[in-house]
Amino acid sequence: DGSADLLAALRAVPADQLLADYQQLAQHLARPGNVAPPMYPVLGSFGIPATWQQALASGRLDGKPLLAGTTRNEMTAFFALNPRIQAISADQARSIVAGQVDGGAERFDRTAARLADQAPAGVLTEIETELVFRDGTLAIAGHHAAGGHATYVYQFDYTPPDDPARLGATHCADLPFFFDTIDAYPASPMLGEPTTEARSLGRTLSRAAASFVATGRPAADRWYPYEPSSPATIRHLGA
Repeated sequence: DGSADLLAALRAVPADQLLADYQQLAQHLARPGNVAPPMYPVLGSFGIPATWQQALASGRLDGKPLLAGTTRNEMTAFFALNPRIQAISADQARSIVAGQVDGGAERFDRTAARLADQAPAGVLTEIETELVFRDGTLAIAGHHAAGGHATYVYQFDYTPPDDPARLGATHCADLPFFFDTIDAYPASPMLGEPTTEARSLGRTLSRAAASFVATGRPAADRWYPYEPSSPATIRHLGA
């Protein structure tokens, strides 16, 4: 509304209006194979945001412990139930990736060879999980660890035994476990019918997160500080 106090102006916008406008913006900007526009967190002063690359280079995270992670199958939340994506051809999927990143066509071919049992939609889902979520997360963690700062990384792998939508460990699937609020997600496709194993994992992850908040270190067996050269230092949860 032209207010100089942007934070107050945003807080005055009703949540339903903000979500409706965001949906309209997403529909306007969406492109095949992309999630647009994602709500990225910003490490900058309000009103003058910085990209995460700029923020890291300027030391915004220096000295702060970092806990970061992704789910194994992030993009199934966006692609698994999208008939256009599921029917995509290899040439179409390769073209999408080629338009997103240098060497994208070659990256698609390498991933397709590694996932030889997957249809083009599955290959595209894996690559977009990396491009949209995992690559950036590991780049941030790697930069932070290289600077000598406490860094811990996880990958959430738990898949419900009954997975009719074939979501796997999809986007946000770690949240019921991270906060140990499994019962707040009744009949959720990403969670399924909670098992004893799931509830135990929820206790483990939530306690590790609470410990990190309190002490800067997640309290869990075999959760080591992240080393970019050692994939084994990524803690896999629910594998």
